[in-house]
Amino acid sequence: MATASIKALQSIQAQGRFIRTAQALKAGIHPRTLYQLRDRGTLEQISRGVYRLAEQAPVSDPDLFTVATRIPQGVICLVSALAVHGITTQIPRTVEIALPRGAESPRLDYPPITLHRFSTASFEAGIEVREVDGIPIRVYSPEKTIADCCKFRHQIGMDVFLEALELYKERQRANFASILEYAQICRVGTVIKPYLEMML
Repeated sequence: MATASIKALQSIQAQGRFIRTAQALKAGIHPRTLYQLRDRGTLEQISRGVYRLAEQAPVSDPDLFTVATRIPQGVICLVSALAVHGITTQIPRTVEIALPRGAESPRLDYPPITLHRFSTASFEAGIEVREVDGIPIRVYSPEKTIADCCKFRHQIGMDVFLEALELYKERQRANFASILEYAQICRVGTVIKPYLEMML
């Protein structure tokens, strides 16, 4: 293997689980070297501009992996977040991402994503960081997600919101007061309160 390829692999290993083209360029790796390593099967291209070592264990959720690496400022929300937390039977058709109002829209060919623009207060509330396939993924907490689902109930379906609330209730650490706090931030406190009272 050429010296350039060996140095490139060492840099990629030092980066961790993946490397973006911009990171590779900063590390002195020529794009041609990346393409050669990809064509040899040493590197796997997860999406445009994102590579990982092929010898690593398969990615368990390629869609979330891609979104987290390509849109690190976004937060997984709504049905996608319900799926992460295991409080839905729905299979998300797209990866739903929250961005603050005014943020630049990301360009992503795959996977399909649905963007939601949140106010600053709503965007910043209830963010958790989970590690999936060795990378950090920003996702709203179960409580914030349920409040968001109430706010977007006409888009995602009232049945999805109610099912999530029912499945959440079965958890040992259900915190309805926290859901109400997030609902106030999302301006649906009066809407959600009767449904929370029914769960008590």
